[in-house]
Amino acid sequence: MAADRRGAESTGDRPAAESAGDRPAVPSIGERTGRREGQARYAACVVLATTRADVNGVARRELDVRKASFAPVDEAVAATGMEYGGITPIGLPGGWPVLVDARVAAAPRVVVGSGVRRSKLSLPGSLLGRLPGAAVIEGLAR
Repeated sequence: MAADRRGAESTGDRPAAESAGDRPAVPSIGERTGRREGQARYAACVVLATTRADVNGVARRELDVRKASFAPVDEAVAATGMEYGGITPIGLPGGWPVLVDARVAAAPRVVVGSGVRRSKLSLPGSLLGRLPGAAVIEGLAR
């Protein structure tokens, strides 16, 4: 469920004009699930790959559930219609919150999955905070 960080880093997906110091941030995207009144609640948490999402603190409160965890792979693939390892916050089913850590939204460029494992998207971090259902959250990641 996390974005394939090695793909963007090791295959040279960076634009030629970028130096190592200008390398885009690679967020980690995890589908979180929790249950409330018998209903599963899903959300995408987008945090920098160098950080960890505060799943059972901030993310859990945003989902309004007692406990949050990664959605099982088969469930995440079926719910999103995307490939495991390529799930992206762009094009998620309607009603899915997209929780974006403030550091991701502040990054000049990020690399995210494209829905399939064989390609990635490079875009301004601020764009993720403007997706439908997105909320930029300070402290989502530690």
